[in-house]
Amino acid sequence: MWQRLGLSRTEVDPLAAWRAVAPATGPFLGVEGLGKAFGPVQALDQVSLEIPRGVFAALLGPSGCGKTTLLRILAGLETPDTGRVLLDGRPLHTLPAHQRPVNTVFQSYALFPHLSVFENIAFGLRARGLPEDQLRERVADGLALVHLEEQSARLPHQLSGGQKQRVALARALVNEPLLLLLDEPLSALDARLRAEMQLELRQLQQRLGTTFLLVTHDQAEAMSVADLLFVMEEGRIAQSGAPAEVYEKPRTRFVAQFLGSANLIEARRNGQAQGVDTALGPLTLRQPPPWEAGTLAIRPERIEVCNQAPGLNGIAATVSDWVYRGDHCEVMVEPGSLRLRTAPSPHLARGQSLWLHLPPQHLEALHG
Repeated sequence: MWQRLGLSRTEVDPLAAWRAVAPATGPFLGVEGLGKAFGPVQALDQVSLEIPRGVFAALLGPSGCGKTTLLRILAGLETPDTGRVLLDGRPLHTLPAHQRPVNTVFQSYALFPHLSVFENIAFGLRARGLPEDQLRERVADGLALVHLEEQSARLPHQLSGGQKQRVALARALVNEPLLLLLDEPLSALDARLRAEMQLELRQLQQRLGTTFLLVTHDQAEAMSVADLLFVMEEGRIAQSGAPAEVYEKPRTRFVAQFLGSANLIEARRNGQAQGVDTALGPLTLRQPPPWEAGTLAIRPERIEVCNQAPGLNGIAATVSDWVYRGDHCEVMVEPGSLRLRTAPSPHLARGQSLWLHLPPQHLEALHG
């Protein structure tokens, strides 16, 4: 088919050209100094990042931070004003979308309503002129991959939301992309199904070993699925790293507050090497802060309730309010309007006195 249309094999199957060259030794995906403006709005401001081969990465940030613009540039749907994108050491940003070994799964599924599940999954393979026997084998593998073998003859309107998302995933994966982009693919699902699909998506990526890049504004989702996390703020990468590292050691006020919840405490260095003064009293950090005056962050679950005054970083507090959450209680205390989490307890009461311990290893001196 591709010969009759006057096309080369690499125009129909972009992976043919990429497979012909040995993988580069550098990062699998490299984004270098990307900039993109829409009129007066700077959507991306010198964004650089690296993603190793075979990892599940996530771009996380609020609406308008630039994460979707970055994904669209990777997919070939937008052109950067500055910078470049390398995939396996080769320029990606100069190629049209149909020549990139990249597929995208969208939030809206983008299924063809008049085609069966089988034909939706086969669509890209037919466009590439894959022989019928290979096409059927590839689609069968895709159906098995997402556990939809029994639904192959159904039309999209006969499927649940989760099944539609599986079809969209299978349609992308049967093309064997080197990079799979996921544009908030689970946001239309209800909470229970979303949690199930997060686990399935994670397991699917681990089985395939394909590099996944998820775009989401959902912190819990990003933390659940990703090996590598990029937190975006106003067109820039605010912080990156393993999810646990970014969560436990936020660098800025924005990251501390956006990724989960955090108590922020204003502080000033005192005469002690690792000591600071705060409105709660003097506190000791695990290392000297990088400023004379700044902000500390501590996660609610890292604050410990004690039966007596701790020897270090102890605070006498009073319960101002508390909320039962089933698996834990969220407790608000004074002074300082601190929030902490405790095991479910029937003994909490407003006005109750508590001793709190703020462990030095969990107090983070923020940089901005």
